[in-house]
Amino acid sequence: MTDDTRTPEQVGTDGLSEQEQVRRAKRQRMLDAGEQPYPVAVPVTHTLAQVRAAYERASLEPGTGTGDQVAVAGRVIFLRNTGKLCFAKLRAGDGTELQAMLSLAQLGEQRLDDFKALVDIGDHLFVQGEVVLSRRGELSVQATAWQLAAKALRPLPNEHTPLSDEARVRLRYLDMIVRPEARAMVRAKATVLRSLRQTLDEQDYVEVETPVLQLTNGGAAARPFRTRLNAFDQDMLLRIALELDLKRALVGGVDRVYEIGKTFRNEGIDSTHNAEFMMLEAYQAYGDYHSMAELVQTLVRAAARALGRTVVPARDGTEIDLEAPWRRATLLELVSEAVGETVSLDTDEHALRQHAAAHGVQLLPGWGAAEVLVELFEQLVEETLIQPTFVCDYPVALKPLAKAHRSSPGLVEAFDLIINGVELAPAYSELNDPVVQRQRLEEQAAQAAAGNPEANDVDEVFLRALEHAMPPAGGMGLGVDRLLMLLMGTGIREAILFPLLRPEV
Repeated sequence: MTDDTRTPEQVGTDGLSEQEQVRRAKRQRMLDAGEQPYPVAVPVTHTLAQVRAAYERASLEPGTGTGDQVAVAGRVIFLRNTGKLCFAKLRAGDGTELQAMLSLAQLGEQRLDDFKALVDIGDHLFVQGEVVLSRRGELSVQATAWQLAAKALRPLPNEHTPLSDEARVRLRYLDMIVRPEARAMVRAKATVLRSLRQTLDEQDYVEVETPVLQLTNGGAAARPFRTRLNAFDQDMLLRIALELDLKRALVGGVDRVYEIGKTFRNEGIDSTHNAEFMMLEAYQAYGDYHSMAELVQTLVRAAARALGRTVVPARDGTEIDLEAPWRRATLLELVSEAVGETVSLDTDEHALRQHAAAHGVQLLPGWGAAEVLVELFEQLVEETLIQPTFVCDYPVALKPLAKAHRSSPGLVEAFDLIINGVELAPAYSELNDPVVQRQRLEEQAAQAAAGNPEANDVDEVFLRALEHAMPPAGGMGLGVDRLLMLLMGTGIREAILFPLLRPEV
């Protein structure tokens, strides 16, 4: 694939399409004439949005001017350059558009001819002149001078050569140029991030930054990426979670702490998973998983309000009202509903495997009762949970960093928030007993030694910090990309600006 904006028959023997060869010739013509196709800067005085805001509602008659001079720039998205009056529609990165009018009377014959010969759709164009209302009533700049700010050597997609779905992701920059929805997604994510930070800041959480490179994998059950730090002659991992370093901050006295950052898991890529993704993790001293449920609900609702999307479409054709009450149910209750029989911690592995077989759920031979239980939930229940649901109270083997349930032996205080059939945010009453934590991590390490690539290592640095006493705490992790997917009704490849893709061949 050379470029989805052109077909193979459009590509010349030198690898360039005819249009690309023409555009490169124009670039060279400018250089030969001593004119820069890529100047260091152009003297812009106003953005396109500022011009529109200042003059759009002015009481102007068509064909009259304001007497005000401006200098603006934008990408050319439309050209009509025949005769003595040429028109160029300019667009700014925020989507604002403004017309430039270039006439023989204002520019003279040579500069108008140069404009016709050199400027193409896709170029960045600078124009200087008076703000006017055209005869057709369109706000415009009547140019007295123009200059190329940047020459485009490749043509933009159009109705004859549109971007394919694959190309829209691979060539996201082109997608943003031609589709307002792609531009809106970038700004929506920025709005969500601002909202998340504002909510946490209002509750006195402190934002910190922790290392991406780590010596051990911990904080989640996931397969890490491996790399090497040459300066230390040391194998390293890219972090799979933010958790353990944030808990060290809790030990140090940052009683409400959070981080928004990239995490990396060397696993499958599909409509809800990317190997590199953005997480928010927050921890509250003297909190628990109940306080985390309140926090995550506040965060999601505030982000939805910031986007004006408190009611969002669901995958089953219904709607999700995020302002309505959110359900709370235990894992055991939900699995029992799915299999039609009460399931408890006392239900043995054989009986659980029989339920799995009856419902066509595939299991691995080495799984114990806890793993079979969670597989029954994931295969039979998770995708059916459309309205917001806190799925609570997991077997201890499944959540090695969560605290034992205060009233249900064998369970831990943990929840997964599921909305629209997708896990959005797990949370725990955090385990802070260093002796029990070491035991659980050693059990995980034994699983890793037996071949489980997702088991946690024993993190001695974390355990040493825990031995200095971490206060009781609640902690939660929120998938930022998945939150955007929910609020914008899109897949993860749309929610991430430049998602990971296979290389082109």
